[in-house]
Amino acid sequence: MPDPDFGQPRKENAKPAVQPGAFYVVGTPIGNLGDLTSRSAAVLESVDLVAAEDTRRTLQLLNHLGLHQHLESYHAHNWQVKGPQLADQMLSGRSVALVADAGMPCISDPGEELVRLCVDRGIPVIIIPGPCAAIAGLAGSGLPTSRFVFEGFLPAAGKARKERLAELAAEKRTVVFYEAPHRIRKTLADLASSGLAQRRLTLGRELTKHHEEFIRVTVGDAIQYYQDLEPRGEYVLILEGQESFIQRCPGDSPAGSETEEKSRELLRAMLRDGLTVKDAVRRCQDVTGLRKNDLYQLALSLQPEPKV
Repeated sequence: MPDPDFGQPRKENAKPAVQPGAFYVVGTPIGNLGDLTSRSAAVLESVDLVAAEDTRRTLQLLNHLGLHQHLESYHAHNWQVKGPQLADQMLSGRSVALVADAGMPCISDPGEELVRLCVDRGIPVIIIPGPCAAIAGLAGSGLPTSRFVFEGFLPAAGKARKERLAELAAEKRTVVFYEAPHRIRKTLADLASSGLAQRRLTLGRELTKHHEEFIRVTVGDAIQYYQDLEPRGEYVLILEGQESFIQRCPGDSPAGSETEEKSRELLRAMLRDGLTVKDAVRRCQDVTGLRKNDLYQLALSLQPEPKV
């Protein structure tokens, strides 16, 4: 049955009925306070307590709304202890809202653990949707949006980072991920070394804020762009997928001397990192488009000679 109140304005001074003992996941602005929905504000006003990633930042938001709710911290360093404590409070009948520093909780933050805990304990989980930097960046990227994947933050270093970059190189769909400004240059260089220099890339910077900027370039161009310019602000990176790249640049996929040299370097790196010849060939084929048999012979030539 349709909700008779759907689309109707909320009566002035009428507080929404917040369900006792329920868990509210509340989206908050990613920069522009005007993006806070009236529903999010009403829930924050009505719950018994607000769990926040950074209580200082959330206090600023509550002060902006003229609210004086009880605040408790919940973040990456205390979720294992704090999660059960919050769940116990909800089981005792208190309503709790979770907010992140910006955007939707549970996206690349430990809010997902609290949702899982509430589900396991039979606590109602109610989502109050709001802004999300990943979706905002994707929408403004100019890249295909019908199929995409979200990667969060890449591993900072080591074998895990190399493996993830190899996966991104083979990904057919548009890829969305976050990056800190001090790691932008390194990430761009790593993307290029993974054979992605010609892929289109949109860097969404300071989204919804006064200095919002969309930089729509290739990975190689982005490296040049930030050669002298210091990256500043919060970034969302949207990378063109392999399928779009091949359709856009079909002449770049056949084998050639440059492509073969790139394949040699990729295979050498993958074999050095411990991948089997079979796995290295499969991943390299996804990136370069070379024939499997050619890559297999190339990989065998890179294997060390057996000791006698």
